[in-house]
Amino acid sequence: MEKRVLEVLKGAPYFTKQNIGLALQKDGEDLNYWIKKLRAQKMLITLKKGMYISSYYQDMISQNPSDKELYLMYLANVLRSPSYVSLEFILSRYNIIPEASFAVTSITTKSSRVFSSAFSSFIYRSIKEELFFGYENQSFKDKTIRVASKGKALFDFLYLKNFKTTGIMKRYLLEEGRINWDIFEEKDTIDFMRAVASASSKKMQLITEQLKKEHLL
Repeated sequence: MEKRVLEVLKGAPYFTKQNIGLALQKDGEDLNYWIKKLRAQKMLITLKKGMYISSYYQDMISQNPSDKELYLMYLANVLRSPSYVSLEFILSRYNIIPEASFAVTSITTKSSRVFSSAFSSFIYRSIKEELFFGYENQSFKDKTIRVASKGKALFDFLYLKNFKTTGIMKRYLLEEGRINWDIFEEKDTIDFMRAVASASSKKMQLITEQLKKEHLL
């Protein structure tokens, strides 16, 4: 049995309770016992209720930092669907903001949620369906990951950020946010402006005007 468990845990990027039951040929209280045992032995890590990853798979994938990053983004897509990775995680990934993001941040059309585990934290911010676009497909193994473009990630970040006054907004854009505008290329600006046009948001229009005035867009 132990050998079968090890083979099962090494074989997939994540498991549902049903997956584990089918693989181990267990159900009911017997399945609950095995899941509890595997968690106690730190062989299974809970991402959310009924969804787990294997410490074996985690250790294997973490040997390559770029693989681990893609794995985290893949899990973010799976944990809450529909969603795409965006906001601070993507802005940090491309050095648009200087701070590292210690959680995987995503956009969803569902309600906002946070899932925290021993492996990582996953934060989801809700956006209206009309603005659920601007993501690209990247690959992890044979899987597809939805990841915001640089322009859409910045739009999502600013659209959801609360600025109490226009003055605070201006200081953030030009100074306090330490946004690296040099990273932006023409395509990124086009992606950003497309989202602004779709948003019908007075705040985003003011932000765009300010950025154009400073020749940042």
